[in-house]
Amino acid sequence: MPMIDIYAAAGTFADPHQVAQDAAIIVKTAEAVPDIPMFRQNTAGFVHELPASNIADAEGASDHVRVQVITNAGALDRDKQLAVVAQLTDLVVAASRNEALRERTWVLLTEATAGGWGLWGHAQTNEELVTAARSEIASLQAKAAGDA
Repeated sequence: MPMIDIYAAAGTFADPHQVAQDAAIIVKTAEAVPDIPMFRQNTAGFVHELPASNIADAEGASDHVRVQVITNAGALDRDKQLAVVAQLTDLVVAASRNEALRERTWVLLTEATAGGWGLWGHAQTNEELVTAARSEIASLQAKAAGDA
């Protein structure tokens, strides 16, 4: 269940909430995890709007965006990494209506170490996350069978 942090100058995006949601959907879809509440409700995007004066490159320009995606270890193979970076960059460009940000957007992919992924008040390992997902899927299937 990734966390996506997007840092940009205030006013870069007309609808930061939609950008946050779209970023979460992009990463959840790229991970190809089951579409269950565990993943839908715990993959989240955060847009951090900063004063332009708080952003600068070596020349002093402030029109940059930084996107950091934190996942559990091994969630994104190379193809998924390429897809996430391309799609999040496309999202930034489209949402900002600023094509120049294609060359000024950094996407950082970071993996939490095993046990370094806290969810539900517990430091989860990948194995524990897989077990929890399987349990939720089985519970949803049992409920659906009972409703039929």
